[in-house]
Amino acid sequence: MSKTTLVHGGAAPSDGVSALRRNFALGMLFLVGTINFVDRQLLSVLVEPIRAEMQFSDTQFGLLTGLAFALFYAAMGVPVAMIADRWNRVKLIGIACIVWSGFTVACGMVSNFWQLALIRFGVGAGEAGGTAPSLSVIADLYPPDRRPLAIGLFTLNGPFGVFVGAAFGGWAAAHIGWRGAFLVIGAIGIIVAPLLIWLVREPARGQMDTNKPADEALPFSQSLAMFIRRPSLRMLMIASGLAAFVSYGMLNWIPAFLMRTQGMPLSAISTWFAPAAGITFGIGILGGGWLVSRAAQRSARAYGMIPAIATAVMIPTFIAALLVDSWQISLALMLVPMAACTVYVAPALALVQNLTPPRSRATAAAVLMLMFNIVGLGLGPLFAGIVSDGFKPQYGDESLRWALLALMPFAVAAGIAQFTMTKHLEGDFTE
Repeated sequence: MSKTTLVHGGAAPSDGVSALRRNFALGMLFLVGTINFVDRQLLSVLVEPIRAEMQFSDTQFGLLTGLAFALFYAAMGVPVAMIADRWNRVKLIGIACIVWSGFTVACGMVSNFWQLALIRFGVGAGEAGGTAPSLSVIADLYPPDRRPLAIGLFTLNGPFGVFVGAAFGGWAAAHIGWRGAFLVIGAIGIIVAPLLIWLVREPARGQMDTNKPADEALPFSQSLAMFIRRPSLRMLMIASGLAAFVSYGMLNWIPAFLMRTQGMPLSAISTWFAPAAGITFGIGILGGGWLVSRAAQRSARAYGMIPAIATAVMIPTFIAALLVDSWQISLALMLVPMAACTVYVAPALALVQNLTPPRSRATAAAVLMLMFNIVGLGLGPLFAGIVSDGFKPQYGDESLRWALLALMPFAVAAGIAQFTMTKHLEGDFTE
């Protein structure tokens, strides 16, 4: 089934934009977002050859894939999103793609850990101009009842990027080296960005909202106040931060766990892990958006209930996957938790778009993504790396198993927060 079929429907755009043009724009945003995630996944897949050359610890790798990237991503995310609420969002996304792709090329030219960390700061700063402005554009292309599905389709760039990054990274390690991998992906981004600017038209703000006129952009303080004033958005911040802490901690370390602890060969990453990750992440993200799009027509509680159920399923299945000794069985058992840990993404992003004014949506999305990136991407992988290094003297290569198990109490807290959010949702939607 095509994207046009999936997201066609709802209110017609006031400026006469066709369903084909809307879905083409969604496809281009998806492509740019995929390049973003391929870059992130490359570092996780290629960690062992990079680590062997540069001799850094698991804690340093947690900093490299998490905090070093997330700090600059988050620091730039809000000011860039505020620009997006006031300027041409499509041009901004294209410029950001050129910036992060240039820094990705530079990743292939470093000679030590600190150079690589500094370059990742630049990558994070550039990628801050991608997701939040894209979500704002999508909200002006599709009506509210279609946004969870449309955003689910867009956020498939994550699992698809993981699939491409894992498959390409495994191939590149054997044929062109880890440096060549970064050079190739960076070059592709520099080529695609101008095509986005040229082919996609900036949509009129608020055109799909019958009850939200295209107002003036709010100052950051007022955008932040929306999360304090609305109970469901307050709980969403807490639930999303915890869920992202767990999911990023899991996803950044699963390839290293399978290779180092379970003995999975690097060649099997591209053969087995890449398609498994791409398919399961896609099922989780798209499934979460699709389920909420349908269930929220009956009750707004679906925005919290469906992620809470997915979290409850994830916890025991991931523990089981960590406790077996064969990489084949471990990977097979991980299929369910790898899908379940991403179910929260599309509902959370869509909820923010539906509860905020049109000219504040990029900023509001950036506020939510502060939790995704500082608490989730910044601290989740770092926490697992610190725990792994702490257990390494006693457990050796088994330390990663215990580090990933240590994430599960945070998953329990995330599920409780997601369930608690449900009692506030219907009131906030009728406000």
